[in-house]
Amino acid sequence: MAKYGLLIDYDWCTGCHSCEMACSVEHDYPTGQSGLKLTEVGPWRIAGDNWQYDYLPVPTKQCDLCAGLRSEGKTPTCVHHCQAKCMYFGTMEELVGLLDGKDKQALFAIR
Repeated sequence: MAKYGLLIDYDWCTGCHSCEMACSVEHDYPTGQSGLKLTEVGPWRIAGDNWQYDYLPVPTKQCDLCAGLRSEGKTPTCVHHCQAKCMYFGTMEELVGLLDGKDKQALFAIR
């Protein structure tokens, strides 16, 4: 049986919260709860005019990769609504193939 997950390319995430909001609405979670939580890192100065300032979407324990939508042949709502198109859904084998040595990516296995 295939194992599925999310691949998130943090180099391209703009921190728009679309993934987080779409999840909350899709699952009718109470305010402040979501299957995906956006975490802000920074800002802090690294050197000169170089700053650390990133947004990191991370699946929570509530994430089931939108099992209901997937049973209808659709993708998880966070991936569908990602404005930067930096989130990918698939089998773990497919997602590992997309990593291809790029920086700032995270692969989450979700059962």
